[in-house]
Amino acid sequence: MADSILPLAVEGLSFRAGETSVIEDVSFRIERGSRTLVIGPNGAGKSVLLRLLHGLLQPTAGKVRWNDRAFDVARRSQAMVFQRPVMLRRSVIENVIFALRIAGNGGHSEQLAHAALERVGLAQLARRPARVLSGGEQQRLALARAWALEPEVLFLDEPTASLDPAATRAIEEAIGAVHAAGTTIVMTTHDLGQAKRIADTVMVMHRGHLLEATPAGEFFNQPRSPQAAAFIRGELIW
Repeated sequence: MADSILPLAVEGLSFRAGETSVIEDVSFRIERGSRTLVIGPNGAGKSVLLRLLHGLLQPTAGKVRWNDRAFDVARRSQAMVFQRPVMLRRSVIENVIFALRIAGNGGHSEQLAHAALERVGLAQLARRPARVLSGGEQQRLALARAWALEPEVLFLDEPTASLDPAATRAIEEAIGAVHAAGTTIVMTTHDLGQAKRIADTVMVMHRGHLLEATPAGEFFNQPRSPQAAAFIRGELIW
């Protein structure tokens, strides 16, 4: 793909908040078409890492390189869904239309929005106020907003953290459909079962450090770090 923003190469990435080191000297590479799940305990730096990759935070040191393309070009080809997405004070479909127009895709925006809602099973709720949706429905709407933009890369920050099993399954199915349509997935989770179901590659973060980035099958059978092995066993790691 000649105009692809991938692979993503991260080199020596660090981020400090005041005197606190949040991310420390992290390097890895993400290839086109992969599903990379970033796991680790709370406070490991997972969410900050996604924000650095997406461009919401600026690194203290190191580089985020999108196939040597300028960041403003790369930014137009990626999207992010947060753990607690913000719903605009408007209808479900107008939330998607707004995202399309902001991205410069105003032509046929209502048709595109309807198609996105259909893909995540929310078409029947298109005229309902977005803020009265359940938590799982709001996450599916956030996915629809992102998917409508047809990103090459989609970042997902613990999108099922507060959801029940049925809502989690609906979100995972939507993520699978996004990936099947050609989008590369980078997602954080603390749910090992979810990582087993989704991941091609598992990255383990601990205290701001990347302990390993390993193919999923290999990771769950033979993790490379003692902290990752303890995490798989369900032990608390600090």
